[in-house]
Amino acid sequence: MSNAENDPKELIARALDAAGLIDYQEGAVVSRTIINKDIGTISVFAFDKGQGLSEHTAPFDAFAYIMDGKAQISISGKPNHIESGQMIIMPANEPHALSATERFKMLLVMIRS
Repeated sequence: MSNAENDPKELIARALDAAGLIDYQEGAVVSRTIINKDIGTISVFAFDKGQGLSEHTAPFDAFAYIMDGKAQISISGKPNHIESGQMIIMPANEPHALSATERFKMLLVMIRS
């Protein structure tokens, strides 16, 4: 990916493949912020198989759309098995965790207001 492609301004007013904006890395979770505003953020994530985010809370609602692969997203201890083309809303202030049952890419939209 060129430096221009890493500049969020270069993403504006162009048709893009969101899953293509980020690559998998072995044994890692990779993220890229697409939009970062006071009212919310849009980011893409790539999780290698077996990787995840431990249980945590966020003060804002978050929308997760799985673009590729399969994930388990637990909300308040309830596991949800989600695969490519599916989405889930993680409510504010409820504990949630993510785990890659196979590698997956996710579009995450967090609304702050």
